[in-house]
Amino acid sequence: MKKLIIPGAAFLLALSACTKLDVPVESEYTEGNFPTNEASFIAATGPAYSQLPTRYAVDYWRMQEMSTDAAIIPARGGNYVDGGQYRQLHQHSWTPDHPNVQGVWEWGYGGINTCNRILLLFEPAPESASRTRAIAEMRAMRALYHFFMMDLYGNIPIVTVFGSKTAPEQSKRADVAAFIESELKAIIPDLDDRTGAITYGRPTKWMAFAMLEKLYLNAPVYTGQQRNAEVVAMADSILAGKRYSLDANYIAIFAPENGPQITETIFAVPYDANKIDGCQFSRFGLHTALVDKYSLPFRPSIAMSTIASYYAKFNLAGDVRNTTWLAGKQFDNAGKPITIATTKVGVDDSYTGADAKDPYTWQLDFTPEMLLRGDPANMDIGNDELAKAKGVRSVKYYPDKNANPSTRMQNNDMPVFRLADVLLMKAEAILRGAAATTVNGELQPPVVLVNKIRTRASAPTVTAITLDELLEERARELAWEGWRRNDLIRFGKFEDAWGFKTDNDTRKRLYPIPTSEKVLNPNLVQNPGY
Repeated sequence: MKKLIIPGAAFLLALSACTKLDVPVESEYTEGNFPTNEASFIAATGPAYSQLPTRYAVDYWRMQEMSTDAAIIPARGGNYVDGGQYRQLHQHSWTPDHPNVQGVWEWGYGGINTCNRILLLFEPAPESASRTRAIAEMRAMRALYHFFMMDLYGNIPIVTVFGSKTAPEQSKRADVAAFIESELKAIIPDLDDRTGAITYGRPTKWMAFAMLEKLYLNAPVYTGQQRNAEVVAMADSILAGKRYSLDANYIAIFAPENGPQITETIFAVPYDANKIDGCQFSRFGLHTALVDKYSLPFRPSIAMSTIASYYAKFNLAGDVRNTTWLAGKQFDNAGKPITIATTKVGVDDSYTGADAKDPYTWQLDFTPEMLLRGDPANMDIGNDELAKAKGVRSVKYYPDKNANPSTRMQNNDMPVFRLADVLLMKAEAILRGAAATTVNGELQPPVVLVNKIRTRASAPTVTAITLDELLEERARELAWEGWRRNDLIRFGKFEDAWGFKTDNDTRKRLYPIPTSEKVLNPNLVQNPGY
């Protein structure tokens, strides 16, 4: 990797589905060659980390963002239909057989089983500080995978044993949340408190505090209880440690060169264009006419964008976050218009003038609005040049000129937890009833916390803020970071209409248990509405 290589990335990944547990434990470790120092324990934990990037930036991300107003892949003249999987995410019409529903379940429980396998291998190893820390890290990763699955599917099995021949029982969502909380609180004393390259991409105390903060903020959804005071306490645990600061350059946080030098990333999923596959935002979400501007070594698709109502939130004067979107007429880096050689009917297939097929040069112009022009059943917006440019495009994960030309993978790491989110979660908890606290000599009511974010973004500061305004701020700050579905559900807005979506069924706040998993595990009960 350009920054570091996930230890043991070449190890075989563990099992995929949570019910496939009855396999022999295979390992090169014997009593004479257990890991004995920090480096060897880190290497042995590699498979738990190499599992994470495989689906995080694609399938998992799609379930969390494309089911909201933030991201969409419409059909364009019959292209990008792909069995309806993208349309179903946008319209909330997915089924238990949706490929992401199945694939992410297998990914999550593959990660859980990998952690359990590694923990089983570590149990007989001699006692040492490195062993204690490595076990804590694997329990933290197991908690993280459980958190992802619980957030998506609700009632899920808690799996802590590798190799069981008994299909795991399904636990209530509140019990899964309690398990995650208990695990994290138990291991915090044993987790590393170092930051930077030495712990990048691995769990630390600060990552555990951030996960607990997220768990407590969503407690009304997960358990029916308010835990706002605990949200503030977890945020303060991070802030008082003084290990993180808002990075001065917002754009750099998501750039291809990002990594442990970013001062606010608490936990990230590392990607490498040649060694760690999974990050392909430029492949799915740009436009073929942008190849030269971004020096891309491959031809991107025109598939993915946002919708007009989400883009409209990026309306603050001077806000650097506005620049993470491509809207309006496009120019190259020298200020020259980016043009496409076509015809007038090629630009607009409804044009009927006598010169319809004459050569015509059109400047690429991204517009927020989308209209159904093709097959409504496929959510088709057409395939002329106007239609191809419908939808504002994101360059938040900045296009990588060093992307792999064959796989179209890029080097941008994806933050899971970062300081800006910690501050916004604390502000929200206070707005919901928790008391403002003083940290490092500073009283931190919501306005102070939000203005830290605004100031870094060069956006106008606020003198007051409401919960709805805070949700808008989260949309701007955390766009495409995998938290939009989580936020909308917590604010009771996941059922709102946006884009081409009209479904307002609250049961869609949970994804269904995959059909394939119910076949394998008779203990699984399907979520209501499916």
